[in-house]
Amino acid sequence: MKLQPLNDRLLVKRLESEEKTAGGLYIPDTAKEKPSKGQVVAAGPGKIDDNGNRVALTVKKGDMVLFNKYAGTEVKLDGVDHLVLREDDVLAIIED
Repeated sequence: MKLQPLNDRLLVKRLESEEKTAGGLYIPDTAKEKPSKGQVVAAGPGKIDDNGNRVALTVKKGDMVLFNKYAGTEVKLDGVDHLVLREDDVLAIIED
């Protein structure tokens, strides 16, 4: 299934969280927090400003991003969990 976000929205695939702690203990699924990092799978064309001009997004497809813990709407595409969120919910772009 293909999904194309509209306006200033992004489709983000969450990265898997750590399976064990720094001390080597395994974390059960019930105790794991949802990761707040992900990779942008698709991006909308941008927001329209007050003058009717389209403002392009800073975030683009393929970027690794850090976002608010409770941001966005969860969507399941082809059995994989994704988030649809606004560019405003992105806190930072992670650079390697």
